[in-house]
Amino acid sequence: MPETFALNGATLGIFLLVTVAMGGSAAWMTGSGMARGWRPFWHCALALLLIAGVTRFLHYALFEGTLLSGPAYAVDAVVVLAVGAFAYRFTRAGQMTRQYAWLYERTGPLSWRDRPAAP
Repeated sequence: MPETFALNGATLGIFLLVTVAMGGSAAWMTGSGMARGWRPFWHCALALLLIAGVTRFLHYALFEGTLLSGPAYAVDAVVVLAVGAFAYRFTRAGQMTRQYAWLYERTGPLSWRDRPAAP
């Protein structure tokens, strides 16, 4: 039975394996590592765009996908940037609330706020 999803010849299974699993895990490690190193987010974004290029190459080299395809690269980049940005912000929120516990408190997985002044 043929699969119904195809983006430039990539089936859903290949997309999930290469872009989501492999590219997403590399993006998570990159985003988290950049945050732990106190790098600005734009450094992370540049690295994530390179990872999106690597995922496009893996589609080409392993599964005979299209190498130079703008729409396919855009889809890979959106997935990788979303995962990497989430990891960056998640790690940064933890850093801020652990290292500066007297100044900030965590308000969610991606956010923090100033601690209220003591009376």
